[in-house]
Amino acid sequence: MRLIKISLFLLGLFFLGYVFVYPWLIPIEHLKYENPKMTAMMKYRLKQWEREGKKITIRQTWVPMHRISPYLIKAVLIAEDDKFYKHSGFDYEAIEKALEKNLKAGKIKYGGSTISQQVAKNLFLSPSKNPIRKIQEAILTYRLEKTLSKKRILEIYLNIAEWGLGIFGIEEASRFYYHKPASALTPWEAARLAAVLPNPLKYNPLSDSPFVVKRSRLIYTIMKKRGVIKEEYLQEVGEKGIDNKLPAENQSEGNFSSEIEPKENLTSHDGKENSTEKEN
Repeated sequence: MRLIKISLFLLGLFFLGYVFVYPWLIPIEHLKYENPKMTAMMKYRLKQWEREGKKITIRQTWVPMHRISPYLIKAVLIAEDDKFYKHSGFDYEAIEKALEKNLKAGKIKYGGSTISQQVAKNLFLSPSKNPIRKIQEAILTYRLEKTLSKKRILEIYLNIAEWGLGIFGIEEASRFYYHKPASALTPWEAARLAAVLPNPLKYNPLSDSPFVVKRSRLIYTIMKKRGVIKEEYLQEVGEKGIDNKLPAENQSEGNFSSEIEPKENLTSHDGKENSTEKEN
């Protein structure tokens, strides 16, 4: 009996250590200067494909922020984390809304993850949706925010985000779907690529899926209303049948801001206005 109690005690200590201590032991400081070569998500996909007998390789080409279209940066922020430059890693309003939706659905279906949380998950953790992983994700998100600049976190995200089967990072996504470097993406192409981030294995940026079309139009319309799209691109895109009327927030799917802010400055390549996954 005594041996059982000791074993249970040690097992409990190990469990607590795994949940609360392990995330503090993962090296993060080097990410200030080094680009991650292989993420936990990439390793997960490789094992998954091996089990399924699929011969798929990881395609990723790292690019610095100044070689990414500012329109793509803005589109991703609008679609995934419009408050990225305002919060410290957690969007509590989005989390609250996700909890309400999950309670109504009776299961964990929606997430309120910020870009920082997605970086923590994709770099270090599994994609499973369980309380243990979420606790570890929260600790790692806190550490990332304290260690790295917002610009660096966003740069890492854009280079490790999944954009299709075996496609990771915006450079490979841009070349695969649009046959051009990420620096040359137009506003409409950027909106399309940002639209599929919630589920890049299900949706294709080039498809006519109602989900993709609706999200793309919403993202593009928000960029247009904020005055960040140059006239030459408005003419080039030909408006794509996009309505001038902005859809109500409750008509959209995803983490869109409910507030349309004044005209923004898109000259900064890091996507940082003086302001503003998917598997979450």
